[in-house]
Amino acid sequence: MSAARPADPAPQAEARETSGATTALVLEFVRQHAGEAAVEETLRRSGVPFTAAELSRPSTWTSYDTRIRLFTAATEVLGDPGAMFRIGADSLRTGMNASVVVLVRAMGSPRQVYARLPRAVANFTTTSTMEVLRSDATSATLRYRLHEGYAHSRLDCDYARGLISMVPTVFGLPPARVVHEECESSGAPACVYLLSWDRRSRWSRRRGNAPSADPELTALRAQVRSLQEAATDLVDGGDLGTVLRRIVDRAASAVLAPAYLLAVSAPHGGAPLVHSSGLDPHEVPLLVARLLAGDDLGPGAVTVDVASARRTHGRLAALRRPGEGGLGDERAMLAAYADHAAAALDLVLALEDSRAEARRAGALLDLAHELASAAGAPEVCAVVAGALPGIVGCGSSGVLLWDPADAVLRASACAGLPPEQEAVLRAATLRAGDVPEVFGILTDREPRVISATGASAPMRDLLAALLLTDVVAVPLLAGTTFLGVLTASWADGEVSHALDADVLARLRGVGDQASTALQKARLLETVRHQASHDALTGLPNRRLFRERLVDALAAVAPSGSVGVLFCDLDRFKAVNDTLGHAAGDELLRQVSARLRAAVRPGDTVARLSGDEFGVLLPRLGSPSDAQAVVGRVAAAFTEPFRLDGLPVPVGTSTGVAVHTGPGEDPSATAERLLREADAAMYRHKHRDRPLARAPRLPE
Repeated sequence: MSAARPADPAPQAEARETSGATTALVLEFVRQHAGEAAVEETLRRSGVPFTAAELSRPSTWTSYDTRIRLFTAATEVLGDPGAMFRIGADSLRTGMNASVVVLVRAMGSPRQVYARLPRAVANFTTTSTMEVLRSDATSATLRYRLHEGYAHSRLDCDYARGLISMVPTVFGLPPARVVHEECESSGAPACVYLLSWDRRSRWSRRRGNAPSADPELTALRAQVRSLQEAATDLVDGGDLGTVLRRIVDRAASAVLAPAYLLAVSAPHGGAPLVHSSGLDPHEVPLLVARLLAGDDLGPGAVTVDVASARRTHGRLAALRRPGEGGLGDERAMLAAYADHAAAALDLVLALEDSRAEARRAGALLDLAHELASAAGAPEVCAVVAGALPGIVGCGSSGVLLWDPADAVLRASACAGLPPEQEAVLRAATLRAGDVPEVFGILTDREPRVISATGASAPMRDLLAALLLTDVVAVPLLAGTTFLGVLTASWADGEVSHALDADVLARLRGVGDQASTALQKARLLETVRHQASHDALTGLPNRRLFRERLVDALAAVAPSGSVGVLFCDLDRFKAVNDTLGHAAGDELLRQVSARLRAAVRPGDTVARLSGDEFGVLLPRLGSPSDAQAVVGRVAAAFTEPFRLDGLPVPVGTSTGVAVHTGPGEDPSATAERLLREADAAMYRHKHRDRPLARAPRLPE
């Protein structure tokens, strides 16, 4: 079973000692008897860290201290020392939880309720214990004791007396009479309540004359209304996370309990989604495992399935401590609520799927637009890697390009990886001869899931360094040409759930778009290269040479110099006329190779025209440094060139021009340097010096 995701932290820092069912009754009584302003004044005087709305929710639990401060403030605002007794006694009319009324009414008689009441006390407070000392058809003796460590308040006792007195009214009887002679506030070890009530027969006819006032019917109506409101509230939650939190929050409208636990399946697989209330976070994982396994969570737990006609989402539990329970069959209440929750989840998941599909469609459209304007292969790879998580829902992605010369895959772009792992991927070199997975993709050209558990040693080490357990690799193909690999990875253990047919189809679709864009980018790169390079030698042409010269002049330091060499071959025409143009072309290729070997790193050798070459020296410490390069260029021509198996001596005439410091207009300075170097080359070419003799052709 997958590990559960961490439960939500409790929304409040206070101890969970008083149910919202109690605080809601207090505020509603104040509201009905003194108005909304009195409610605000009660909150102000009590200084409690909650709003009226929060204190009116059954799911909000507060501390014992907050309860007593609220009781005190309400008594002061109402100006009635007996207000707390009245609040308890009037609870049926002022909004007692409808599910409680329904359950109480189902028990059949006040005697049955009082017998069960001690077990249900923990649904309202965790700071007191109640015992039944004696019980018969019309009377009972109850003992109510505050736990050690709490200071007893007479107001709490008044509220408890009022609350237990109203039990007979649920059955259409007058309130119970309560005699209270022993009270903890007076030093007694516990509060003892002597209860008596009338028999049903005396009141049955009166109840029959006023069916509209039947507490059970009123409670049932309120319960239906509460469930309807819960369904609306859940759907209004919008996103899945909010709906799950609201399911837990609203569960108290069905069943009162100190704690709740919800675990539902993740929409696309993986660990279940977990939300809880009133539980220690350390207890949650074990409880989730037992809940989903269908294990018994104890006699105090009420567990139901959250299931609709379409699917089973998970399970919901209302949890109490061992030995504590409810007032009756609360499972039916919680199951009815769970049905509404399941319907809400159906709708929200459908909406989320629709939104996700719209986001994916938007991401695919954005991808197409960005790829259309991508300038080169690196930009294409960056666009694809960045778009992939939004299209397939993966956590990280990458694009690795194939270098056929070295038979290796190298990362060109990635997204979703931490900086340290991204650096690892970009530095990785996956050789087909060393990594079986790469060789396999080259062979069958099919997508595959690469798992660390079954991977080769190099791939396993790479996945470990990337903090990944699985990766999906999709080949990038242009016809039969292998361009590279598109990769996608999910969180640990989620690849098998995430990689369904739809996701794989989207991965292939993105791979096809990437392949087309890479083909286009490479074609454009070829066109750009041809526009700026000589087709015969591969050297930069005159246009690119001039651009680099202008850039060098714009960047030169105040004390730095930029030099230009013009080289013209001697007797090139004689080689063409004697040995043919093919030999002349070969000579030009050999000359370009020797010139590149003669210059320094960072210098540029270009073919400017015919047999004329240029050398750009962008970083000269002083103008005289150019002469050292001139010497190396001249030395490159001392050995004959071999053309058609013959040694052919060819010389060169070289002109030099140097500029020191930044110029006001780099473009104008570049033109001047080119003219000066050309003129110097012309002077060198026509000075008196022995000329190389054309080679003798074999007879």
